[in-house]
Amino acid sequence: NPTIVHRDLKTPNLLVDKNWVIKVCDFGLSRMKHHTFLSSKSTAGTPEWMAPEILRNEPANEKCDVYSFGVVLWELVTLRIPWKGLNPMQVVGAVGFQNRRLEIPEDIDPMVAQIILECWQTEPHLRPSFAQLMSRLRRLQRL
Repeated sequence: NPTIVHRDLKTPNLLVDKNWVIKVCDFGLSRMKHHTFLSSKSTAGTPEWMAPEILRNEPANEKCDVYSFGVVLWELVTLRIPWKGLNPMQVVGAVGFQNRRLEIPEDIDPMVAQIILECWQTEPHLRPSFAQLMSRLRRLQRL
């Protein structure tokens, strides 16, 4: 089965059931990955969570969702809204063209902070896979 690339992974698209199981929803921008990279004529989505390559309308693979997962993780540990105070076009400029990232507070667990930073690597191939993320998060859960 080909990998599904969501392309709009964000907290409003994550549903939590009564057993605390999280379900990803809204696959309106998703694409089936049949080749190494996906391309789209549209940069529709929510810039606050989007990877720089998506914001620049460049080809992307499943690592764009890893970047977005890093933003979701940042939200969970900071309890803040990403890029609050910036409009969507300012976020596109900051993340896509100025290589800026959200500030990670110093009081965040260093292991969690490291995971977030790795998810936010500018080069998609340097970001971890979701399998690697799950392994690391499971280890953290045991601590």
